[in-house]
Amino acid sequence: MKKITLLAAFLSCALVLSPSVHAGGFMAVEQNASGLGVAYAGAAASADNAGTLYYNPAGLTQLPGAQLSVGLVGAQSRYEFDDDGSVGLVGGEGGQAGQWRGLPHVYASWAVNADWSLGLGVSSPYSLDTEYDDDWLGRNTGVSARLSSLNINPALAYRISDRVSVGLGLNYQQIRLKTALNAMRDSDTDSAWGWNVGALFTLSPEMRLGLAYRSGMDYRLDANASALQAFPGVDGRGRFKTPDVFSLSVWQQVSERWEAMGDISWANWDRVEGYDHDSWRLSWGAAYTYNEHWKSKFGIAYDRSPIRTAERGVLLADAHRLWLAIGGQYRFGKYATLDFGYAYQRAREARLDQAQGAGLRLKGNYDASGHVIGVQYNQGF
Repeated sequence: MKKITLLAAFLSCALVLSPSVHAGGFMAVEQNASGLGVAYAGAAASADNAGTLYYNPAGLTQLPGAQLSVGLVGAQSRYEFDDDGSVGLVGGEGGQAGQWRGLPHVYASWAVNADWSLGLGVSSPYSLDTEYDDDWLGRNTGVSARLSSLNINPALAYRISDRVSVGLGLNYQQIRLKTALNAMRDSDTDSAWGWNVGALFTLSPEMRLGLAYRSGMDYRLDANASALQAFPGVDGRGRFKTPDVFSLSVWQQVSERWEAMGDISWANWDRVEGYDHDSWRLSWGAAYTYNEHWKSKFGIAYDRSPIRTAERGVLLADAHRLWLAIGGQYRFGKYATLDFGYAYQRAREARLDQAQGAGLRLKGNYDASGHVIGVQYNQGF
């Protein structure tokens, strides 16, 4: 009962401290599939496979021997525009603009000795794929945008004591942005360096607390590519930044069969051009072990978008959204598991009111939802 009270107190504090709780914008939280079933609750504290490297590198000290995790997450954000009083514009409503995106990931870890661990991860932290019909009402400010990324993340972790571990990662990341408006189509690629750091506190054999920070990155795209500047976050000189992210997570073995986890994350969108609000993400999840082979998972999360009506554009019509997630794990033996999960996202109705030129105005509402599905194989050696 004491353990349950501790977890409830943490989540209650998170709710009180969070007047607004972090949506992705163009940031993808789906950096493994094992956390999908619990809506990525407790990501910086769970440390149950090599994928912990991305969310908190200190978690590597919890993994014995060598570990390999390979997976794929598919995500789709569905955006449907409903015209409501547009002025001077001719065309359709654009159809269903959100496309499916694949987010593959590979993580490996190695416990060098009782105190030191190494890891390497490859994933795609930033992703977006939006495409309207060519003749739609808002084609003057955007028809399509595709953002993709590749992140290579070596990491080192050290166990200071039985209760405290720390970790540090270096990130080399490449992004590619392709945009189109009317007849103009532009694309460019750039790379940047960043870092991530974390600490893991083992409060008891049944409870862990994780703190993690991931730095933003600065890119420079082609300043002469007018279509690129239509993408929210790219300024008139082609500069494009990504937000810093800080997370606080808890994981708890509530009973022999039940696990519970919670998470609160903050993203510094103020450093990104065109965003005037930071954002938060709050999540809670649980897992139940049926037997030596099967475990079920479920979770809920609330993402509060950094985008308000004044900043909302046609290429990123993001809004606050609720996650409902389910998943499971099958254990083949002592060293191999298969994780799988699905999440449904429902966004609040998003208002768009945007000038399209002299005397022209695009006005309407977005009906938005999303689907996320993933699978991941984990192998110990």
